[in-house]
Amino acid sequence: MLDLHQIAAKMDEHQQLGKEMTKITNDYPELSVEEAYEIQKLSIDRYLDRNDPMVGWKMGLTSKAKQVSMNVDEPIYGRLTDSMELRDPVLHVGELIHPKVEPEFAFVINKELQGADLRPRDVWEATEGVYLALEVIDSRYENFKFTLPDVIADNASSTKFILGTQVYAPSQTAWNKVKTTMLKNGEEVQSGYGSAVLDHPVHSVRELAKMISRENLSIKPGMIVLVGAVTEAVSVEAGDTLEVIYEGLDTLTLEMKE
Repeated sequence: MLDLHQIAAKMDEHQQLGKEMTKITNDYPELSVEEAYEIQKLSIDRYLDRNDPMVGWKMGLTSKAKQVSMNVDEPIYGRLTDSMELRDPVLHVGELIHPKVEPEFAFVINKELQGADLRPRDVWEATEGVYLALEVIDSRYENFKFTLPDVIADNASSTKFILGTQVYAPSQTAWNKVKTTMLKNGEEVQSGYGSAVLDHPVHSVRELAKMISRENLSIKPGMIVLVGAVTEAVSVEAGDTLEVIYEGLDTLTLEMKE
């Protein structure tokens, strides 16, 4: 019998220890997306019980190509807690399984966003600022292989994130036109534009509000929204250095240590 609390406890343990596990769907092939989101919520409730408050949301599968590859027609979301935010641009990979890094934009919201019918201007009016960001993803599943319900239950592979030091006015930049180039140990490994995120990052925030409204949830003031990857994720290991150039804006650097 499917015990969501038990599965959430196991998921939380593997997230905390950075320990691989087999896919949930190996044992429960009928696991639904709705049940997977409930497992996600229950596992994050355990973070909250450890005084690790929720600080925001992240979006995944915001690339149309990725949606096609996963046979879905909308993104997925995960939850961000305080302990996931890196204070310094150093990632200790020894605590992780198979970490990957992707460039993002982070919207900081100062007014509640709720419902399925938001317009882009509703999002802009509620956005205090936009930060350049890097997200570290790290699936807890063996070989980074999973189905859609598996990855949702694993909090959309959320692990760590870091924001740049400069905040940008939402209206200052055409975020869909920002070119982002990733250099790993000085060599270019990925590049892309903000339009990779649902054609424009603002649509990602709208989509998040729509999706969580099904659970009567909203994006609360003060929350961060990581809108989705601008490029493919890049695998990293101890000794690597990533430089991510956001053309015309800034460069973020992340150093990998054991």
